[in-house]
Amino acid sequence: MKNTLQKTKQMIVGLMMLCVLASAKAENENIIFESQNPINTEVKTSSNDSVASAYRLGPGDKIQVLVFGEAGMGVEAKLTDAGTFIHPLLGEITASGLTIGELSAKVVNQLKVKYLKEPKVSINITEYREFYINGEVQKPGAYHFTPGLTVFKAISMAGGFTQRASRTNIELIADKSQSKSAQTVGLDTPINPGDVLTIEESFF
Repeated sequence: MKNTLQKTKQMIVGLMMLCVLASAKAENENIIFESQNPINTEVKTSSNDSVASAYRLGPGDKIQVLVFGEAGMGVEAKLTDAGTFIHPLLGEITASGLTIGELSAKVVNQLKVKYLKEPKVSINITEYREFYINGEVQKPGAYHFTPGLTVFKAISMAGGFTQRASRTNIELIADKSQSKSAQTVGLDTPINPGDVLTIEESFF
């Protein structure tokens, strides 16, 4: 009887040891797996943020300037034809041709000279200037640019093609082009503020 009980205890202890070893092995494998497949915690900026950060301001763009902790130093303004806006303390500031980051640095430097030791400035584009679409679309005219705009989206904004519209003969005059010559483009071509898009008539 004693021998039977002793053997039973030995079997139970053996089974417990096996369970402990199996658990340790599984935990170790899990650690290895996690180390080989780390969780990606990187915060990615949206495509719209990327467009705004690289975008160069021009006449007609609307911006909002905020100075943290200084409510009276903020302003919302539309850039004039000369590409400038009026700040309540700094006066006229030229913004045309600058990115949001470059303009922020410019405002910070001017505030440091006259008013604040360590100003914190945030500038946002509240409305982009217009692009233009004419020719064989339902509603030709001027439309406000939005980040990610393409020829196809621009045509949709203008009500779509007319029955006579060519799907392949589409011309674009880029605002940033010095020659201002028209280029034939496809439906996936990006559109920028100030661009002029023309949908030609199809003869077939």
